[in-house]
Amino acid sequence: MTVSALVGQMLAAEKSLATLPLGLQFTATMLTTIPASLLMKQIGRRAGFTVGALIGAIGAGICTMAVFQNSFAGFCVGNALVGVAMGFALFYRFAAADAADERFRSRAISFVMAGGVVAAVSGPELAKWSRDLFEPVIFAGCFLVIAVLWLVAALLLQIVDIPRLTAEERRQSGRPLGEIARQPVFLVAALGGMVGYGMMSLVMTATPLAMVACAHSFRDAAFVIQWHVLGMFAPSFFTGHLIARFGVMNIMLTGVALLAGCVMVNLSGTDVLQFWVALVLLGLGWNFLYIGSTTLLTESYQPAERAKVQALNDFLVFGSVAASSFSSGALQNQFGWEAVNYAIIAPATLVFLAILWLRRRRALATA
Repeated sequence: MTVSALVGQMLAAEKSLATLPLGLQFTATMLTTIPASLLMKQIGRRAGFTVGALIGAIGAGICTMAVFQNSFAGFCVGNALVGVAMGFALFYRFAAADAADERFRSRAISFVMAGGVVAAVSGPELAKWSRDLFEPVIFAGCFLVIAVLWLVAALLLQIVDIPRLTAEERRQSGRPLGEIARQPVFLVAALGGMVGYGMMSLVMTATPLAMVACAHSFRDAAFVIQWHVLGMFAPSFFTGHLIARFGVMNIMLTGVALLAGCVMVNLSGTDVLQFWVALVLLGLGWNFLYIGSTTLLTESYQPAERAKVQALNDFLVFGSVAASSFSSGALQNQFGWEAVNYAIIAPATLVFLAILWLRRRRALATA
């Protein structure tokens, strides 16, 4: 997230394609979600996660070579393979939810997401440290570090005990997917995830480009992204508790309000402080919406149905993320930073109204 858009801009002949590699990464993630989920239903979570981590290491290695060779096409291929790996890694949160009882489910999801705090602190620092590792070729070291991290993940997975579905659960398929997807709870959960992740990606991907265009340094951009990722994951230590106390839909509504705050701050100016405050708010809004949506989604399916429902949800979510990543660079390049932020308003309003609709529907049902 810290360097891919900048490397894309460096390698692409047409600068509006700067975010194409990230767009391909998220597209690959979207296309992988369904086969990854169905594969893990048969071979188990640990084996599936290991396959994904190894693909990620290969993809990051290709990105490293592409930077050395000044190959935009190779960089796109490497990012796509990293996206395949992310398609597997998305299911970490579901693995935690499926292993927990209903009362602890939101906290289990939160604790898994809280691991991102390590990424928030170490990711941008590693990017800054490895940027000039192979000077005068800049940024190649960043992707070599990513390859090593994927290999470390593959090794750590071998000591994780993840419960598998029983043979009977693997044979069962449950209700038709169309019937499940028509449930109001599924519709709102999927919409919340799509808007929360998609709009976050739209702004986050364009931020390094906008900051460089405003004459801020790479270190300033890395600093802002670092705090953004911290805002994304640090609340996970208590988001599950907040959901249990105040209700999942209230937390999702708060997430939408935080996205609105991000837009207002971004439109107020382009100093480093304003980028920093806005991106922290963006991270917090993503956290509340994404964890809230994931928790709400678990109410829509039975154990035998979880593989296909989780796959459909993440396919939709990362379809939104891919579209946002593709359009982010073009919006920033053609229309500027303000246009990127204005693009959030309509989707955020839609999900806000959808959550209110579901909350009122439930209130009437229990009255």
